[in-house]
Amino acid sequence: MSEWTDDAIVLSARKLGESGVVASLLTRSHGRHPGMVPGGAGKSMRPVLQPGNAVQAVWRGRLDDQLGTYRLELALAHSALHLDDATRLAALGAACALCDAVLPERQPHIPVFEALQALLQAMAVPSWPSVYVHWELALLRDLGFGLDLSCCAATGSTEDLVYVSPRSARAVSAQAGQPYAHKLLKLPGFLLDGQEGQGGDIADGLDLTGYFLERHVLGHHHKAMPAARTRLVDRFRSSSKLPGSKF
Repeated sequence: MSEWTDDAIVLSARKLGESGVVASLLTRSHGRHPGMVPGGAGKSMRPVLQPGNAVQAVWRGRLDDQLGTYRLELALAHSALHLDDATRLAALGAACALCDAVLPERQPHIPVFEALQALLQAMAVPSWPSVYVHWELALLRDLGFGLDLSCCAATGSTEDLVYVSPRSARAVSAQAGQPYAHKLLKLPGFLLDGQEGQGGDIADGLDLTGYFLERHVLGHHHKAMPAARTRLVDRFRSSSKLPGSKF
């Protein structure tokens, strides 16, 4: 019999039988790890198994590669903190769905766990949309597909960087990229200057990270972009068209 205890974040839960649930958790030391939660469909466990919630997880299985079972104790109900904010809930769901889709199973990714933990904490501050886009950039980097936004790929200049090459994943200046603007991805300024992005900027940032997530990560495993993440982009794209709307 194998058993371990770990800090974890709920990524998803799907019903198994009449009362059971298979939960996918992102654990600190054991990576993205599935397990059955007996009685997980009951009233007492449903609030615990919401995506984004922090839990203390005890996993037990006869063999390490079996599904095994979880015993979970709620540590912090992040989802309940944002029940009155549909966009924050959408972002929380998108982040969890992405981790569930792109991370290999049972392989430790401590930096990804800590980054998701930091993102969930940052959801309480007004600048959380900008933090979210930076989190996706960090996720790409941790998976080995980081973008180089330090200087222009064509000229080496660090000034007026407004595009990213979809082929090289490197920044391109306005002057160098002008003849190819229709083929390049927008680079919103807040990713470079540390300021807070607005609705349209956030959507452009998500388009940028989404392109490379689909090309290098999801596409490699023949997976589609999670619907939760697509809905988040749509929310920011729609809000950017409303006069006076921040996000």
